[in-house]
Amino acid sequence: VVETDGSLPRHAREWIERATHLAWVISSPSGPAVTELPNRRWHAVEAASAEPTDAEWAAAFGDDAPRSHRLTFDQMHRVARARTAGDDDVDAAVRRLASGRLEQLTRRIRPTRGWNDIVLSPDRLAALRGIVDRYQLANTVYDEWGFSARPSRGLVALFSGPSGTGKTLASEIIAGELGLDVFKLDLSSVVSKYIGETEKNLEQFFDAASAANMVLFFDEADSLFGKRSDVKDARDRYANIEVSYLLQRLETYDGLVVMATNFEKNVDEAFLRRIHARVAFALPGVEERASIWRQNLPPGAPTDDVDVEWLAEHFELSGGMIRNASVQAAFTAAARGEPITMAAAVQGVASELRKTGRLLRAEDFGEHDDVV
Repeated sequence: VVETDGSLPRHAREWIERATHLAWVISSPSGPAVTELPNRRWHAVEAASAEPTDAEWAAAFGDDAPRSHRLTFDQMHRVARARTAGDDDVDAAVRRLASGRLEQLTRRIRPTRGWNDIVLSPDRLAALRGIVDRYQLANTVYDEWGFSARPSRGLVALFSGPSGTGKTLASEIIAGELGLDVFKLDLSSVVSKYIGETEKNLEQFFDAASAANMVLFFDEADSLFGKRSDVKDARDRYANIEVSYLLQRLETYDGLVVMATNFEKNVDEAFLRRIHARVAFALPGVEERASIWRQNLPPGAPTDDVDVEWLAEHFELSGGMIRNASVQAAFTAAARGEPITMAAAVQGVASELRKTGRLLRAEDFGEHDDVV
């Protein structure tokens, strides 16, 4: 058996022609050119790309193992080996299969939070649960009901909205519900100033992710999927090629991709036409802010009459800012050796407002203006 990368060297062809007493197999990811084949009788055998049957799945994992992941035949056997080397958890074996190469290019997020950890309006929560349902029911719709999966079974979701409104948290919750990990792409690890290098890095990224259909999270997606511009120089032309490449690669990925952006208007319209789910995150309302304040003041923390309703009504903060303000209030109280008071909470809010460059006005703080 001679394994090649797609091209058969001349000396290999000559030896195959000489050794007429042997049967030869040339194994290649793509068939060599006809002019490179030895002058021998031959026939082609193409490996099937269909997913494993139920019987093949049972042979690899056992009769009781549910088909919780869409794996190719090759991926199934690699997962089976990883599972044999560790425990009997198929989900854990799938994560081990893909994590090695991906962790060189991304930051891995192991989901630890659930639906009770996020405060959103009912329609947004329904949209997020719809993403989970679409991923989990793909086999029913595509295989059992016969709907076409072209160009792929992949699912692309766009999360848009201001910073700190729960986009990353939502992706973690969805991944946890699906039993997967989130791999958050660091743009600095893939974007290169050299022409062609960005596409090469992204190809490695998608190839590694395809091993197990992980949840890919693109933060600041508008930086990668920005609108294509008029070509004024060579750099513009290649920047447009990068966007076009990404659009095509997304269409062939079978897993779940979550794109997050603070500026949806900057995203290329061709990408918007390719998304399957679109969730717009907004700053929480008064009742939602009060719920977020309560979530971020743990039951075990010593508090002293912190009026979360007053804080929610007077300060229009994102969920991330509320969390930072509550943590700051906790450290302020701990340093004083006191429980968390309303004054400490107000100081935490003031600290967050200063970070955003907002002017602190006495009338905004009302009866607590002397604190800041």
